[in-house]
Amino acid sequence: MDILINRFMKYVTMETTSDESCANCPSTHGQLVLANYLVDELNKLGAKDVSLDENGYVMATIPSNINKPAPVIGFIAHMDTSPEASGKDVKPKIVRFSGADVIINTEKNISLSMADFPEMEAFLGQDVIVSDGTTLLGADDKAGIAEIMTMVELMQADPTIQHGEIKIAFTPDEEIGRGADRFDVQKFGAQWAYTVDGGAIGEIQYENFNAAVAEIHITGKNVHPGEAKGKMINAARVAAAIQSSLPFSEVPERTSGYEGFFHTLEVRCTPESGYLKMLIRDHDKARFEYKKDLLRKNCELINIQHGGGGIDLHIKDQYYNMKEKLLPYMNIVDIAKEAMLKCNVIPKPTPIRGGTDGATLSFKGLPCPNIFTGGMNFHSRYEYIPIRSMVSAVNVLTEICKITAR
Repeated sequence: MDILINRFMKYVTMETTSDESCANCPSTHGQLVLANYLVDELNKLGAKDVSLDENGYVMATIPSNINKPAPVIGFIAHMDTSPEASGKDVKPKIVRFSGADVIINTEKNISLSMADFPEMEAFLGQDVIVSDGTTLLGADDKAGIAEIMTMVELMQADPTIQHGEIKIAFTPDEEIGRGADRFDVQKFGAQWAYTVDGGAIGEIQYENFNAAVAEIHITGKNVHPGEAKGKMINAARVAAAIQSSLPFSEVPERTSGYEGFFHTLEVRCTPESGYLKMLIRDHDKARFEYKKDLLRKNCELINIQHGGGGIDLHIKDQYYNMKEKLLPYMNIVDIAKEAMLKCNVIPKPTPIRGGTDGATLSFKGLPCPNIFTGGMNFHSRYEYIPIRSMVSAVNVLTEICKITAR
């Protein structure tokens, strides 16, 4: 599907990295550049009610082409890319997975190896899109945008594809946890939607982490180490004690599936002062609350052990597991599974070890499971996406529209 690949290749060259330090929405100008481009493209494709609001949200409607009532459904993807890797000057290219290491940057000797990424074996003999290894690719989530837009183009060009009214939305700042914060569910007008923001082919996701972020400020007391006995409070040692007090096995690199974790994002310390930023994650709500309480109690105890008064802990909930909101609407998950099977894709229900716009939207009253894009190794310079998986995603989205119209 040349239109799909060309569209994706164009999108990823636009720098849309979001910026957590900026309070604006969207947080970066590049997202507005892409948003305006998508508005023009939607208008050219014949979409109706195309809009771009002051916060950078793009919305549009594909009118029904059937003469009977049908549920109004939506498809959503996000425009920003993760700040964890550079998204500037992305240079996408197509390579073939043959079993040998794939050199994606000869000059810098950067390669994709099955020894490092064994899941590559599933895509042997396939063409995949990669960056040049100095940036991320941007399949998260420009693949989702390209797949939705290609679905729109195919449906608009072929009246034999019967569908009800379809709503489209592209959101800013998902990667910094704000993607659905200013999403106008009432304006969107769908009964339910699907975020197209998943990974490997076949993924269908209706549960995600409960999430919180902890920020810990430590006030130390620095004196000459030769005269420090009974006087010094070393903020760096306090920070180390806090991290050491948490379960050794409950970190990202030692967990999978439904297992939660504590993840240290940032540490800045001197004997005089310290700062820790930490993510708290768990699918189970009770375990999530336990993790937050454990960190609070540990900080209280360590504060006493190190002289008292020096630890200031703030925990902020970020989002919650959408499963509790989707359980009454599992028929919409079943529709996605049926669509996959009709497209010869094996559905793979997978818990999201992270968040999604769909979680916040589900709590806002818009049931919103997540569907695969085909992308792999998100947020890194080793990101890639098999072309065959992208084509399957377009087919699945189209089939969802057809099933819903029935």
